[in-house]
Amino acid sequence: MVIDDACTEQPAGAPGPAPDGPARDEAGGQAIRVRGLRKCYGRVEAVRGLDLTVRRGEIAALLGPNGAGKTTTVEILEGHRSRTSGDVQVLGADPRRPTREWRARIGLVLQSTQMPAELTVGELVARFAAFYPSPRDVDETIELVGLTAKRRARAGRLSGGQQRRLDVALALVGDPELVFLDEPTTGFDPQARRQAWSMIDTLRTLSKTVLLTTHYLDEAEALADRIAVVVDGRIAAEGTPATLGGRDSAPCEVRFCRPERLDPAVLDLVAASAEGSLTVVGGVVTLRTADPAGVLGPLLDWARAHGTELPGLEVRRPSLEDVYLAITGGLGARRSARRLEDSR
Repeated sequence: MVIDDACTEQPAGAPGPAPDGPARDEAGGQAIRVRGLRKCYGRVEAVRGLDLTVRRGEIAALLGPNGAGKTTTVEILEGHRSRTSGDVQVLGADPRRPTREWRARIGLVLQSTQMPAELTVGELVARFAAFYPSPRDVDETIELVGLTAKRRARAGRLSGGQQRRLDVALALVGDPELVFLDEPTTGFDPQARRQAWSMIDTLRTLSKTVLLTTHYLDEAEALADRIAVVVDGRIAAEGTPATLGGRDSAPCEVRFCRPERLDPAVLDLVAASAEGSLTVVGGVVTLRTADPAGVLGPLLDWARAHGTELPGLEVRRPSLEDVYLAITGGLGARRSARRLEDSR
């Protein structure tokens, strides 16, 4: 890797690489299109040739460890940070040269905000609405985020969850086409998080496009149509919550507590017939196989024939957390190698 070449910044007016499809988002149904994105801080590459596509009307989640390049990428997409090189199109425009009209099509929910504590919810939403050429109705927006009962409450007296709802209202009152949600439920209790998820899910019914960054895997699984995992400045894996990292085709684990009368030879025979692997630890049997039906059938037949059960029986595929940890598992070693290379 030649750091000096990769970190030579394009002039502000210089075009990126020619896109391989229509630049206008309306032509290809793409709200966000990124190819070969790089961002350097001195000799350090924070983003290293990242490619990303977000289609119109979908909720996309960006996951990754701290320092992987998520925040830098999102700030570039929002027009708040310049890029070193690469082609970036957000709603058909280059965010490096934003116009007022383009900004009116974007809604931002930052990780933390500080609103004037003395203003009421209604006053704040109305004030923000005045910034946009074609805003949503103020009362309708407040109702959408579930703050109608707090319309006259001062911002400084809202709970954490209510303040987050206000943040979303301020992002939506301009009627944006694309909404950036940065860690929207950090610090929430479980009930507040569920309420926030319901509110975010309503954006789908409004045909909004959403780019969500979060560290909560259950949040990404509950809300996102597609997930992209950023590792070491690149997209390491991409897919739906069900298919990310081959999750849908990965071997299943069949687990249960071994009944006393179950002959180990029966387990060996079942595992061999289903082309699976067998482990028994502390009386817990784990059969790992791509054919769970081929394992369960003979085991249940044996249990019925012997008038017994298979205590604690469960069948599970890898969770999203399992897949995520597998994708990001080598991050420490890769970072050490990069530090060594950068020091040469």
